[in-house]
Amino acid sequence: MTDDIPGLRRILSECRTVAMVGLSANWYRPSYFAAKYLQEHGFRVIPVTPRYEEVLGEKCYPSLDAIPVPVDVVDCFRRAEEIPAIAEAAVAIGARVLWMQLGIRNEEAAARAEAAGLEVVQDRCMKIEYARLFGGLSFVGVDTKVISAKRPKTVPN
Repeated sequence: MTDDIPGLRRILSECRTVAMVGLSANWYRPSYFAAKYLQEHGFRVIPVTPRYEEVLGEKCYPSLDAIPVPVDVVDCFRRAEEIPAIAEAAVAIGARVLWMQLGIRNEEAAARAEAAGLEVVQDRCMKIEYARLFGGLSFVGVDTKVISAKRPKTVPN
């Protein structure tokens, strides 16, 4: 499992196409807020939800295997018991990372995904981690737990 600052920073700087499973079209839902933030910071967010035709200007797909482009990260906004099936689908489409959002952990799915060569992040939010590691939270006084005398590495948008 990737849980260290260099690993998270590498994933967030190299992996720019995110399939967001469970993305809601409701502006007040955490998935919508995270997706909008990631889009504004240069990520392509592909909604995976059969409930909508389009979210945030992107066409929605009913499943991971319906996405016609390569996916770097499968970001899961689903309950922990649904993660094993999502992990299998992530492996099948050749994703690089299985990312489970805050409060979501599934050790069985994580082990299967890692055995298939995927990196796994559990119980973390992509939006929060990106802001924390690339400077988006520090301007409001949030303690990012990243102390360095070096200027933060930036990611080209």
